Amino acid sequence: MTHTIFTPRLAAVTVFAESLDETKAFYVDVLGLEIMFEDSNSVVFRFGETLLNFLDVTEAPDLIEPAKVAGREHGSRFVFTVEVEDVDAVCEELKGRGIELLNGPVDRPWGPRTASFVDPSGHIWEMAH
Repeated sequence: MTHTIFTPRLAAVTVFAESLDETKAFYVDVLGLEIMFEDSNSVVFRFGETLLNFLDVTEAPDLIEPAKVAGREHGSRFVFTVEVEDVDAVCEELKGRGIELLNGPVDRPWGPRTASFVDPSGHIWEMAH
């Protein structure tokens, strides 16, 4: 049996945003989240025990070089999934806030009912119950 060198806790996720102003407005005004930290290059929100850091895409190369920063036009490479009590009710709430669903609500063959939407930077969020 192998053991992990990491604690079983995801401390933070950093994602790149083309417009911090749009990103901040979306997460504060539409999703109702509270800003945990903000400076001229990033805005951070808390999701349970995990920090979600949106970093201005122009600052990303300093963080990941020599890797390349992919643009939104290249498609999605991940999905954030959050648990909700009632996917249908949350979907109606999001529609009332002007959010167009990407898909769902739909019952998935592996069990949960899900729906997805996209934030201003192209990051996909899935709600599941």
